[in-house]
Amino acid sequence: MKALIINCSPVRTGATAEIVKTIEEGLAGRYDTKSICIDDYKFGFCTGCRTCHSTARCVLSDDIPKILEEFDLADVIVCVSPSYWADVPGQFKAFIDRCTPWCDTHEPHASIREGKKGYTVALRTGPGMHECERIVKTVEHFYGHLHISACGWLGLTSVEYKEDVEPRKEEIRGFCGKIR
Repeated sequence: MKALIINCSPVRTGATAEIVKTIEEGLAGRYDTKSICIDDYKFGFCTGCRTCHSTARCVLSDDIPKILEEFDLADVIVCVSPSYWADVPGQFKAFIDRCTPWCDTHEPHASIREGKKGYTVALRTGPGMHECERIVKTVEHFYGHLHISACGWLGLTSVEYKEDVEPRKEEIRGFCGKIR
């Protein structure tokens, strides 16, 4: 079984990356793991041309198919997203928008292999859980259109810096134990 863990932040070395690393370690004994950072890929914004609604293909040529290939290979997908103004970072939102050719919102559409399970970890710097819940809703909505079953989530508040993750590692490892 393969697990894909996605750093939805453009920051490759911050708190989100540290959480991704902790999840990768937590799943390593049970899964063949791979982690990616959304910022490692080059892609443009959706132009809204809707060509994909009739062709199931995007007119833009960039790295989006490479990311979707990683989705297709995985059995479990874990998106780890920080809060950028109470939702996912713009880079990850741009990725979601560009996945329209693979989403079930129109026919024909491309698809990834069925039967995947999706998990979400949301983090924010403030103390309230409301922003984490909003991020989870965004990611789970995205999962739904790709036919990925949303199977669980973890919200982490008061996490701003990499050092803030250390005292939360047991909580993150506990979440990893629920990933099946």
